[in-house]
Amino acid sequence: MSDYRAPVKDMRFVMDELAGFKELSQIAGFEEATPDLADAVLDEAAKFAGEVLAPLNRIGDKEGCKLTPNGVTTPPGWKEAYKAFREAGWNGISSPAEFGGQGLPDSLGVAVKEMVCSANLSFSLGPLLTTGAVEALLTCASDELKATFLEKMVTGEWTGTMNLTEPQAGSDLALIRSRAEPQADGSYKVFGQKIFITYGDHDMTDNIVHLVLARLPDAPAGVKGISMFLVPKFLVNADGSLGARNDAHCVSIEHKLGIHASPTCVMAYGDNGGAVGYLLGEPNRGLEYMFIMMNEARLGVGLQGIALGERAYQQALAYARERKQGRDALTGEALVSIDKHPDIRRMLMLMKCRVEACRAMAYYTSGLLDRAHAAGHSEEGKRQLWLAEFMIPIVKGGGTEMGIDVTSLGVQIHGGMGFIEETGAAQHWRDSRITTIYEGTTGIQANDLLFRKLMRDQGATAKVVFGEVYATAKALGASGKPELMAIGQKLGAALKAWTDATEWLAANAKTGLGGVLTAAVPYLHLAVTVCGGWFMGKAALAAAGYLDKGEGDQAFYRAKLATARFYADQMLPQAAAYAETVKAGDAAIAGMSGDELF
Repeated sequence: MSDYRAPVKDMRFVMDELAGFKELSQIAGFEEATPDLADAVLDEAAKFAGEVLAPLNRIGDKEGCKLTPNGVTTPPGWKEAYKAFREAGWNGISSPAEFGGQGLPDSLGVAVKEMVCSANLSFSLGPLLTTGAVEALLTCASDELKATFLEKMVTGEWTGTMNLTEPQAGSDLALIRSRAEPQADGSYKVFGQKIFITYGDHDMTDNIVHLVLARLPDAPAGVKGISMFLVPKFLVNADGSLGARNDAHCVSIEHKLGIHASPTCVMAYGDNGGAVGYLLGEPNRGLEYMFIMMNEARLGVGLQGIALGERAYQQALAYARERKQGRDALTGEALVSIDKHPDIRRMLMLMKCRVEACRAMAYYTSGLLDRAHAAGHSEEGKRQLWLAEFMIPIVKGGGTEMGIDVTSLGVQIHGGMGFIEETGAAQHWRDSRITTIYEGTTGIQANDLLFRKLMRDQGATAKVVFGEVYATAKALGASGKPELMAIGQKLGAALKAWTDATEWLAANAKTGLGGVLTAAVPYLHLAVTVCGGWFMGKAALAAAGYLDKGEGDQAFYRAKLATARFYADQMLPQAAAYAETVKAGDAAIAGMSGDELF
């Protein structure tokens, strides 16, 4: 099993050349985000991820978490690693300084988060949920609740969770039954059961802050009657010290395919008289507030797929260079390492190019969020935010589906040894499988892209993206360099497929809803494929510029150019097939009942 080494050079390239990090220090509020600071932060994060977190990944997978009479215990080394993580300030890297965070831009924090996810996905999930909870509190908590809870959550002294799902209410949150009863002192008593609660209980911190969706007694039916409540594991005294144990308990933990060291809890609220909770924001706006966490979490989960793809690629490459098998078909050399075989090279390049394309999409989106935050409620701020929101389902859906494909290729490259748990290759695939499910399945991401993002402004934001892709294809075509022109030609053809499919969806949205819904996931795959080609094209242009000037690591830039060309040759032609699939809609099954089909 190979060690994890953070791809800092590629991360810096993507940050500077594709996500606009170099210009960020010129924006008010991000003056300290200099290249020197970025180098220092990423070097330290890489060291921490490689030396502290990565060695625990296999241990966590084998040992898992355990539910005891005193609560959930994490695997050996977890508490010590979390203490080191928190004390180093990694938990609040992008959180406001006024609440104990470092206040660094998301487009720097995203690289740190990728490292943590690559090194140890199960470990990373606790901080991910805490960050989402922090964002929700920053948006809708009262000043009193912020003063009591925020700093300890930002610094990681306390962790946070999000509690949506119930046994009868999965993706359809209108079915939530948990209830909250108002009390004379302004608090509430919360009753109900929640399932699939990540880090719902653990032994790494003294307190856990649960954000729980529940209904008030007079709430309207459906999603418009859901409120959000802050329910701490331990109540907090006026002086900030911990008080009585709240009536919020983990009653079981799930036994899962992967992420064994991340406790997935069934939480019971109010079994012994009611869990004390505090209303966040206004009544009946809980789902709106929870989506603040959801956007943060969906971007983070997309990053998880990217991170696992990177880890699997590194391990597969190391194995392919060491494993000797067969004769080199091109040179005739006997007993060569398998990375000499064309099909293995093809699989390795597929892993590499797809990870790099999705990394660029995630980092670009983080940069948009930075600019939206800096621009506030101005028209420019709205434009940047809508672009970011348009990209989030593409990052989440694309990054996670890619992660499954790439970790599966990692197992394939290992051959029979990949099927043996001792190599660790299978763990990456098992861990990745959840990412297309939690925080909204791929189908939900596709519907989000189609109905909430594409159609909310009649395609205006999509047209901005189409224009950017077109400009990149045009620049590649005008370069005069054969390798760049080849990328530009394929990117242009893929863009046409995307725009044609978009026009078909718009034309059929009202009269052929069944076909549009059937086409949603293929449309998402189409968007991911073309956006990946867009960023690989931009990467190729930047790399060619450095090669022309003879600056920097020439081998790195040559590899970047070859990887972009490989993506264009192997991935972009799939756009036309996805477009045809979209336009087929549900023609084959329209008018047939489920009984006839199945």
